[in-house]
Amino acid sequence: MAPRRSPDIADALLIDLDGVVYRGEELIAGAAGAIAGLDSLGVPRLFVTNTTSRTREALVAKLEKFGIEARLDDILAPAGLAADWLAEQKKRKLLLLVPEATTRVFAGFEKVRPAQAAKGTAVDAVLIGDLDRHWTFDLLNSAFRCLMREPRPALVALGMTRYWHAPDGLRLDTAPFVAALAHATGVEPVVMGKPSPAFFAAALKRLGAKAGRTAMVGDDIRADVAGAQGAGLKGILVRTGKFRPADLELGIAPDLVIDSIVDLPRLLGGSSILGRHSEGGR
Repeated sequence: MAPRRSPDIADALLIDLDGVVYRGEELIAGAAGAIAGLDSLGVPRLFVTNTTSRTREALVAKLEKFGIEARLDDILAPAGLAADWLAEQKKRKLLLLVPEATTRVFAGFEKVRPAQAAKGTAVDAVLIGDLDRHWTFDLLNSAFRCLMREPRPALVALGMTRYWHAPDGLRLDTAPFVAALAHATGVEPVVMGKPSPAFFAAALKRLGAKAGRTAMVGDDIRADVAGAQGAGLKGILVRTGKFRPADLELGIAPDLVIDSIVDLPRLLGGSSILGRHSEGGR
């Protein structure tokens, strides 16, 4: 007989990957068992990530290596949503400043090279992902020049994560570069990943879940917790990944703060934790 869940808890979970399930190439201790425990409780879940360095296929393979069963539809990432939006908006000509793996998602679009863009080739949209160590002044300036031309192209951000925890320590992520371009050009970015309300709406639609009965589990108090709360979801902050004690002094109040995802099956299998005040809660 399957374990019983309390009827007075969230009906579904959105779960971040890096920093919650794993950190870089290392599994968070006990995370695979925790996911299995959630599945045994019958909790619908969706992995949501802002990563642009791996395809969904690569993420599925990575999870399976850690002993976590996943399908492509179990993962929501911003690149696919961006491709759909660009097609709907009839924006075909792109400057892609994204990792090589992500460019495959945009196979049906015309791609303009940065050198061409810098010399005057017009584009319909500039897409920014996490280029990590590959960022250069010339790449950033090519995007700047594109965005300053009339008619102004769209500035599309594949997430607005400020930084992440790499194996060698904290590293800048996508948001600082998007913010620099937006500040310099006055072009408001279209955000396709967390913390965009549209991203959370797409996740809820994928799960068939209601915002007020869904919780986001993440290590980023801004993109995960505040973003989810702004979209009407609950926000659960884990003390793994990029978490810092100072995060709890930013004026953002998670609905729950836990040591790691390992705590979730036990808490969700007991009494309600999301409909009342809890540590760090509102």
